[in-house]
Amino acid sequence: MMKTVLILLVIATMLSNIKNVVAQDVLDGIYVKEHVPARKFVPYYHLREADVMWSKKIWRMLDLREKINHPLYFPKKPVDDRMSLIDLLQYGMEKANMIVYDASVDDEFKVPLTHEGLIEVFDAKDKTNMIEDVNTGQMVETVVKGEITSSEVLKYLMKEVWFFDKQKGRLDVRIVGLCPLRMYYRDDDLEQVDQKTRQVFWVYFPAARPLFANHEVFNVNNDAERRTFDDMFFKRLFNSYIYQETNVYDNRRIDAYQMGLDAILEAEKIKNKIFELEHDLWEY
Repeated sequence: MMKTVLILLVIATMLSNIKNVVAQDVLDGIYVKEHVPARKFVPYYHLREADVMWSKKIWRMLDLREKINHPLYFPKKPVDDRMSLIDLLQYGMEKANMIVYDASVDDEFKVPLTHEGLIEVFDAKDKTNMIEDVNTGQMVETVVKGEITSSEVLKYLMKEVWFFDKQKGRLDVRIVGLCPLRMYYRDDDLEQVDQKTRQVFWVYFPAARPLFANHEVFNVNNDAERRTFDDMFFKRLFNSYIYQETNVYDNRRIDAYQMGLDAILEAEKIKNKIFELEHDLWEY
């Protein structure tokens, strides 16, 4: 009898230990991250129309294949607490009720894009293929589940406004919108010789800043001092080039009238005009 009781006590102790092991908290690191998840973005200062003596709307192109822009592209799949910019935008749509706008209409944030529209843009609908059955030799219908391939987003369009604030006496810039560009090959282009480009959606940047401020990007030099997506855009920690400005010709793009090296020089010309405008306002 005593032997049976002893065995039962040993078993109960073992089960209790197992339960404690399963229930214990696992921390993949040495501390709980509290700063970034609770962080609030730095709001823009109030701007009156009367204080803006000059402004210019500019469209830029961000190529994520450039090394300085890699933090916006990687990781291709969410890793730990990090994700790419396109994955973060999808997360915002699904979890944070963030509104994105149909890029096929215009870039003025008029028509919201639904989740079904996003699936269509990425060509991620379920497909039915005819596959040969290895046992019977007959063709059988097989449904292939569609999947959004976020790694196909290799570029971003950025819409911003440069302005001179005479009240503060400085040239400043504010980003208005972002648009991911999907670069892909058609299924029937087996040799991948004709790469297609499609605008995914436009996101209103000021509305996305709270989301950007709560998610960090990779810091090559220090894992304990990671910046947020909002930091990268607010501090201009990216590389880009101008591809369009407001103009009388229906805001035509530079590549509509210049090609190759001439297009690069035209973009630099627009950039220098903005710099010289501020420079010429001062006397030295």
